[in-house]
Amino acid sequence: MSSALPAIPREVRTSRLLLRAPRSEDAQSVHAAVHASLPELRPWMVWAQDPLDLPGTAENLTRAAEAFTAGENLRYLVWNAAGTKLVGSSGYHALDWRVPKGEIGYWIATAHAGQGYATEVARALTELALWPQVEGGLGFRRLEIRCDARNDRSARIPARLGYTLDAVLKNDDVAADDPMQLRDTLIFSMTR
Repeated sequence: MSSALPAIPREVRTSRLLLRAPRSEDAQSVHAAVHASLPELRPWMVWAQDPLDLPGTAENLTRAAEAFTAGENLRYLVWNAAGTKLVGSSGYHALDWRVPKGEIGYWIATAHAGQGYATEVARALTELALWPQVEGGLGFRRLEIRCDARNDRSARIPARLGYTLDAVLKNDDVAADDPMQLRDTLIFSMTR
């Protein structure tokens, strides 16, 4: 297997959404969406326990843009099709370009939840990663989606997209919102 990086698109479009590499000037939108969504994010996201302030968000996005350019972590901010309203965030994490493989993560802002956006994003990123016929495809051989076993909404997405449940890792981590509580992790995968 080659470890050379493929051309990584900075934008991906679906019928309703624009996925775009982060920029520091997106900080206000990201900060507002995260803070408005904290009640829904805190049970599942460690980073939501102590959310960044606006300058911290701008710095985080600057680092994310650098990691994207380097091919180390491919975070996409999810916008409406016009690119004017932030819907959430997704991307490829835990990358290993030697295989190549990665893991899709996602969150949707509360104001946009329940509209199928997470499934739409995960479908688009799955196709881009695995299907060689997709223009600009990344050529992954393995793609994973992991989630807390208690997160039913998140777990339905890979099942809906045809991923296989590879494992349930018992007592794999601590709960995002309670470090005294252990959690199980579901690992779904799709391979080519």
